[in-house]
Amino acid sequence: TMAALPPVLAMGGELKNTLCLLQDGQAVLSQHLGDLHDAATAREFEETIRLYRRLYEHRPAAIAVDAHPGYHASQVGRQLGAELGVPVIEVQHHRAHIAAVLADNAWPADGPPVLGIALDGSGYGDDGTIWGGEWFVGAYTHLRRVAHLRPVPLPGGSKAILEPWRMLFAHLDAAFGWDDFQARVGRLHLARELAERPIDLLRQMTAGGLNAPLTSSCGRLFDAVAAALGICVERIAYEGQAAIELETRCGSLRGVTGYPFRLVDDGGPRVLDPAPMWQALCEDLAVGAEPARMATRFHAGLADAVTALSVALAAEHGITTVALSGGVFQNRTLFEALSERLRTAGLQVLGHRRVPANDGGLALGQALAGALLLPATDRSADSQRHLARP
Repeated sequence: TMAALPPVLAMGGELKNTLCLLQDGQAVLSQHLGDLHDAATAREFEETIRLYRRLYEHRPAAIAVDAHPGYHASQVGRQLGAELGVPVIEVQHHRAHIAAVLADNAWPADGPPVLGIALDGSGYGDDGTIWGGEWFVGAYTHLRRVAHLRPVPLPGGSKAILEPWRMLFAHLDAAFGWDDFQARVGRLHLARELAERPIDLLRQMTAGGLNAPLTSSCGRLFDAVAAALGICVERIAYEGQAAIELETRCGSLRGVTGYPFRLVDDGGPRVLDPAPMWQALCEDLAVGAEPARMATRFHAGLADAVTALSVALAAEHGITTVALSGGVFQNRTLFEALSERLRTAGLQVLGHRRVPANDGGLALGQALAGALLLPATDRSADSQRHLARP
């Protein structure tokens, strides 16, 4: 049971940071601390750790951190682990999201495996690339990655998050090849507008893999589609703006023919490839379709494609429950359309109820995964006392 779990302090993520203290079968999530890139927030973060540990007389048997080597929260966690002489457990970002939604639904620690779908902007993946469109099989721990969105380069690294036109280039280049795209739809306003930007520089970056890490991010796919429709092309003013504005353009998905996606199965994890979606979207652009219609077709097509892939994976692994987490699921249009489709296919759907789907809920997942990953030898009362000496 959860009550038997050791006390764990989880450090959360880099954006929308919250902390989590796990103790006596209860998880205490801190107030929203915010973005740790900000120096004042980073100071408040360290102050909050001290305050909560004192208030709850919390002596952690382990510290749980995100696997990203550069996260401030993870660095502070490693330091604290060294000071206290307790193990530091790394929990990969998207697996922490799945553990968080399971905890939010009081899924038992020894419950059956689920199909976890984590869709968000970015998180550090096992292979050192940036994940954000991931399918896993497992429960709180031992989540095996069984599928993902097709990775594309992130031209300019974090710049590509702020300037959606960069992601639009990356996706079009992946779907068509840039020269082919220019030849086929060079007359499109979209192509002319992109051609005015430093595309040659981006092509060199992506060809040489220089400051262009690969990403399977669903959030960045939303950014690219938004830019294609003329939304936030130049840059965003706040995190997630392009995707949020894309959703507001969306009408009802009932009876809408979604854009097609392609499922690639070559023996490894399945890959969901948006290339056919880009071909169909460019055809719509060429005939001057309404942005609202294109936004709606994108949402419907994504919901259909995620459903088809998930139903196939669930059947293959004998799974009846799907767990949805990650910031993309704050998009109600997508979340509701996908949930309805999955339920119609006979699957149970778990979504977030009390903690946010975005990184504000990450620490809860880290705490539970961390506690369950802690070797049994470190869980006994004796070793806990020994480990937890301040």
